Amino acid sequence: MDIALNAGGIIAVFFFISIFFFVIHILLCVWAYRDARKRGRSPEFALIVLVALFFFPLLGLIVYLLIRNDDGRRYGRY
Repeated sequence: MDIALNAGGIIAVFFFISIFFFVIHILLCVWAYRDARKRGRSPEFALIVLVALFFFPLLGLIVYLLIRNDDGRRYGRY
C-alpha cells in the first residue's frame, strides 16, 4: 500500500512541476509577442516570434534576444 501512495505522490509532484513549466512557457511566448509589438515590429513578425518560441522555447528565446535590438546602438547609429 505504501508503494502505491509514494508512486501517486511522485506522479503528482511531476504533474505540478510540468504545469508550472507550461505556464512559464506560455508567459514567455506572450511576453515576446508583446515585446516585439512594443518595439514597433509588424504583427507578422511578432506572430513568427510567438510561434518560434512556442515550438522551440530555449533556442527561440536565444535567437529573439539576439535580434530584438532594433534601435541601432549595436551598429553605432543613434
